[in-house]
Amino acid sequence: MSLLKECSSYKKLGIRRERKRERQKERKRETQTERETERARQKERVTDGEKDRRKERQTDRKTDGERDRRRERQMERETERERQKERDRK
Repeated sequence: MSLLKECSSYKKLGIRRERKRERQKERKRETQTERETERARQKERVTDGEKDRRKERQTDRKTDGERDRRRERQMERETERERQKERDRK
């Protein structure tokens, strides 16, 4: 009889261990999927931030281009004034 009790207790122990392992595996899977979803969210945030940065760069380029054009026009005006002054002197 004691042998039978030992066997049943070992069986219970084995079953409990199996369940414990299964629960651990399940937790591991859950944490893995959570990590993956978090990574995906992070990537989305990065791409959104990158898009914003690109837009800012484009607007900066546009403003830089406008500044350059204004400078060029101003330089042209100045050279034209100098030429006009030289013509007037002659």
